[in-house]
Amino acid sequence: MLSSKKDVEIVNLDNLSAGSNPANLRDVKNDDRYTFIRGSITDFSLVSELVKDMDAIVNFAAMTHVDRSIANPKLFFDNNAYGTFNLLEASRNSRAKFVQVSTDEIYGDIVDGSFKEGNTLRPSNPYSASKAAADMFVLSYFRTYGLDAIITRCTNNFGPYQHPEKFIPKTIIKVCLNLKVPIYGSGKNIRDWIYMLDHCEGLDIVLQSGDPGEIYNISGGNELENLEVVKKVLKHMEKDESLIEFVEDRPGHDVRYSLDPSKIRNDLGWKPRHSFDEALKLTVEWYLKNEQWWRPMVSYEVLHPTPWILR
Repeated sequence: MLSSKKDVEIVNLDNLSAGSNPANLRDVKNDDRYTFIRGSITDFSLVSELVKDMDAIVNFAAMTHVDRSIANPKLFFDNNAYGTFNLLEASRNSRAKFVQVSTDEIYGDIVDGSFKEGNTLRPSNPYSASKAAADMFVLSYFRTYGLDAIITRCTNNFGPYQHPEKFIPKTIIKVCLNLKVPIYGSGKNIRDWIYMLDHCEGLDIVLQSGDPGEIYNISGGNELENLEVVKKVLKHMEKDESLIEFVEDRPGHDVRYSLDPSKIRNDLGWKPRHSFDEALKLTVEWYLKNEQWWRPMVSYEVLHPTPWILR
């Protein structure tokens, strides 16, 4: 995502790979302030041309699905690590503010307590490793070249327009279709969830007021076991728990993610506005009302668990 403040213009660069959906742009595609360009951050020539006149660069671009990263790690390295390097290198001589949107997964898992921004990174899978590598490049470009760069690390997002391969929308859709809902292992793995609007508000505050070279954890404060999340979806949809199906666990499955968001709350005044249950209700209602949006993306590969034939 590349932005120019001059006329409040937004230039969106996206390669429309897995997880993308052009239908998401229907509300903005006719807005003169918005420009969509199909392309990849791995294309250095394209990126270099685009960043010349930008006042801010917000790097949302990433391959994000852990399961697919286990099956094809190179794809994730190329997009997440090398792609971020291209953006940084193209931005090196610009005056643009650079915000790297990262993830809580780069810290690895934690049994007790919560990760702070200065904790050691211990990524557990190729996806989180590729994001950790990107973060290290961002910090090096701040230190070496004086790039006005900031990193945010957020917990699991959910809300409208999220691709059906992701945990919460997949659960909602499978329940809609009266299909079994697969849960890896025991379902006791814990994730901290945040509504996407709260995350976006946090990113906007960081873009406007964050200090160069800093890292900000963004957390919704909604730690739940995966099994609890599925049960809440079933309750919202008035469905029976017999739809739950436990399947073989993911290799290297992190036990618990937890972030300490004190820094962004105390220094920048951000806090989430939505409770998990309120946001989940809004999300379920959106998917029920927008079947025409998700139906074209639903396939066997998207809805079914990955067979771990990687031995």
